[in-house]
Amino acid sequence: MIFRAAIASIPLLGSAVASPLNQPPLKPSDQKVSPARGPSFIFNETSPTVEPDFHIESVQAYSLQETYDASNWFSKFDVENVCSPAHGFVNYVNQATAQSKGLYRTQNNQVYIGVDSSTVLSPNGVGRDSVRLKSNQAYTHGLVIADFAHVPGSICGSWPAFWMVGPNWPNQGEIDIYEGVHLNTYNQMTLHSSPGCVPVYDQNGGQTGTHVSEADCGAGGGFNGCGVLSNSPTSYGTAFNANGGGVYATLWTSSGIKVWNFAARDVPANIRSGNPDPNTWGTPQANFAGCNFDAQFSNMNIIFDITFCGDWAGAVWGTTSCASINPSCNAYVAQQPQSFGESYWLVNSIKVYSV
Repeated sequence: MIFRAAIASIPLLGSAVASPLNQPPLKPSDQKVSPARGPSFIFNETSPTVEPDFHIESVQAYSLQETYDASNWFSKFDVENVCSPAHGFVNYVNQATAQSKGLYRTQNNQVYIGVDSSTVLSPNGVGRDSVRLKSNQAYTHGLVIADFAHVPGSICGSWPAFWMVGPNWPNQGEIDIYEGVHLNTYNQMTLHSSPGCVPVYDQNGGQTGTHVSEADCGAGGGFNGCGVLSNSPTSYGTAFNANGGGVYATLWTSSGIKVWNFAARDVPANIRSGNPDPNTWGTPQANFAGCNFDAQFSNMNIIFDITFCGDWAGAVWGTTSCASINPSCNAYVAQQPQSFGESYWLVNSIKVYSV
């Protein structure tokens, strides 16, 4: 079982602050959490110091390792019929159920991954039907380029994510590429690791986003993570879709992890042509450097999910305008199925290049 609770840390123990301008309520990570409440982990107190490198890797050819698209998607991803590790109000269904209900399908050469948006539920039940996917292939390093026609909208109660995680969490790490909750339109990119990974963020043009949450990506036994909040108000949810969709590109090497976001109209020609060159893409939104990445991030699978409430969205519900509609996150999600018609991924492709 993948410990998805790591993504947003466990239930909030410190106070949350409402976020202006549709920025996401920060992950509830102000107070350390007992490791006994999560998976076992090994403290890595002797990780060697790595000099930060804020430069893009030298010019090189990136070799296409894998393409995921409508032609092969179902054979390359497993549908995970599991209880929500993030304690969400969600029912992750199996592949047969997902396909029979139309929650998981291909259409117009795109892959649709959605949720039930028609059934009124009991707030005390199992939660809203959704689909959780994990790639069969795992990766150590890579250039991952995800082309989205549509992402789950900015909706009260929702918590979608596109991410990568290793099997021995947190010792093999986690990279949250696209993630947020409720009505926000700013994406948050977060790393989770064993203790001892303290990235350096260049303050002179190394990234356009803002460092939020912990300094150590392993704080709280890995639950809290270290995040970067995008400065783009169209990087997440409904605003991303209204802006025409687009691409998230993640470059993961021994020296660092960098994330870019491009609106569809601004996707670099070398990405479209299949010859990506990060040297030409400008400043990334997130630029994590200065850790022993090879010791703390490896063997990661690609994950898609859409959950509701739970350890992040549920914990900050009361600090958002959503609580004025219903004081309970679970009750809102249960009783307002029509709100979730826009809670779906529509994927053109994901391409993974070796580095």
